[in-house]
Amino acid sequence: MSVVQIIKSSILAGICIGIAGFGYLAEKSIIGAVLFAFGLLTVVHYKLKLYTGTAGFIVKGEVATLFLILLGNLVGCLIVSLIARCSPMPLQETAQKVLEGRLATGPLKGGILAIGCGFIMTTAVTFARKDKNLPLLFGVPLFIMCGFPHCVADAFYYMAVPVSFLGEHWLDVLVFYVSIVAGNFVGCNLYRAIWGSTE
Repeated sequence: MSVVQIIKSSILAGICIGIAGFGYLAEKSIIGAVLFAFGLLTVVHYKLKLYTGTAGFIVKGEVATLFLILLGNLVGCLIVSLIARCSPMPLQETAQKVLEGRLATGPLKGGILAIGCGFIMTTAVTFARKDKNLPLLFGVPLFIMCGFPHCVADAFYYMAVPVSFLGEHWLDVLVFYVSIVAGNFVGCNLYRAIWGSTE
């Protein structure tokens, strides 16, 4: 893929996850967690570039590309977060509760919890690449119900909170976010670190 194609693909992936997050904020329950899987199924079907769907498969020299993907994912989430502000549902309030819970956890514990999400994501994507989607359908609700942060989904939640709240806590949010990006990366690569491959 060219740089332009990677950016386009990663923005679309961010939009998919943002819409999935929109649905979860609208129905913050096991139902919403199951419906969130729509975003990941779409990403896998169209082979879009998602940070957590790519981090466990990159090769040496592709780290810069991975961060370009994350940037595109964030742009896609931003687009959907702006749409979410037009909804009559109390999405901003729900997103704020999610963010408050994250910040209360703290960056160290948040980063450790994010490892679980990365592990689940690499497992689900490995199976989905072989047209086996059940691990994805179960894995997505699993990481949500466990409270494992997903750096792209979380980005949507953070962008959907009231601007005043985000303005007051931007430094705490930034530190926490960096920790979960790192935690997701570690989790995505546990197979390779321990087993030697994702197969």
